[in-house]
Amino acid sequence: MIREILGIDKPVVLAPMGSVAGGALAAAVSGAGGLGLIGAGYGDAQWLRREFELAGGARVGVGFITWSLARQPQLLDLALGYKPCAVMLSFGDPAPFARKVRDAGARLILQVQDLRTARQALRADPDVVVAQGTEAGGHAGTRSLFALLPAVLDLAQGKPVLAAGGIAERRGFQAALAFGAAGALVGTRFLAADESLAAPEARQRVVEAEGDATLRTTVFDLIRGYDWPDGITGRALRNRFSGKWHGKEEALRSSLGTERPAYQDAVRRRDFDTALVFAGEGVDLIDAVLPAAEIVRRIAG
Repeated sequence: MIREILGIDKPVVLAPMGSVAGGALAAAVSGAGGLGLIGAGYGDAQWLRREFELAGGARVGVGFITWSLARQPQLLDLALGYKPCAVMLSFGDPAPFARKVRDAGARLILQVQDLRTARQALRADPDVVVAQGTEAGGHAGTRSLFALLPAVLDLAQGKPVLAAGGIAERRGFQAALAFGAAGALVGTRFLAADESLAAPEARQRVVEAEGDATLRTTVFDLIRGYDWPDGITGRALRNRFSGKWHGKEEALRSSLGTERPAYQDAVRRRDFDTALVFAGEGVDLIDAVLPAAEIVRRIAG
C-alpha cells in the first residue's frame, strides 16, 4: 500500500532534517527507489527555493515544523509551487494546512510522538502517519518506538504507518516491518551520506560516535533562540557545551548575552565541541559516510 500511495519502490523515506536534507540528498534517495523529503527547518524562502532547484526536477517532497509553519504559512504556498509529491508536518496541529496540501495534489504525511498527537493527526485524515520514537535524532517526544508503534497502528485503523527513531540499517527496518509498519522514516543514517548538507566534520562525528554519546536536551534550542513546545527535546551528540549547560538551563538563560555570540562563532568555525550535531541512538550502526543510494540499498535491499 505504501508503495502505491507514495509512488516508491522501496519503503524508505528520508526524514526532512533541517539544514541536512537538501535537494541533492532528497533527489538521491528518490532516485534509489525511496522518497526524499527536503527539510524546510525553521523557514527560509531563499534556501527552500535553492534546494528545490538543486533537486533537479526529481520526484521529492518537503517537510515542515508545523508550529514554525504557522508563523509563516506563505512558505507552504512556495513549496507547493514546486509540485512536491508529499508534504510532511510534525509538531503542531496540522488541520490548518491539510486541505491545502491535498488540494495541491500532494500526499499528506503526519508525524506523531504519542497517542495525543496521533489522534490529532488522524483527525486531519493523512495519507501516511509516522510514529516517531524518542530514539530519533533531533526533536522528538518521550515514547520509545517499539512501544509506541503498535499503539499508533491500532489507532490508525489501516492507514499506513512509518516507523522512525533509531533505524539505521536493515535489522531495525525489518523489526519495524515485523511490528506492522509499512516502512521507515530514516534521519541520522542519511546525515552521514555523501549528499548531506551536514559539514564533513559533523558527518565524521556521527560515524565515530556511539549511541551512549547522545542525550535529549533543550540547551541547543536555548542557545539558538528556538522556543519549542513543552515535552519536546532534541537528541544530539554530547559535547563540551552540553556537558557544561545540560541541567543548568536557567543559568544558561541568564548567560545568553555572552554565551550566544561564542556559540555562533563556534558554528562558523565548525567547532563541534561546542556546536550542535543532532543524532539518534542508531549512531552505533553507522560506520562510514556513504552515497544515499547505497544507504537505501543496505536498509531495504
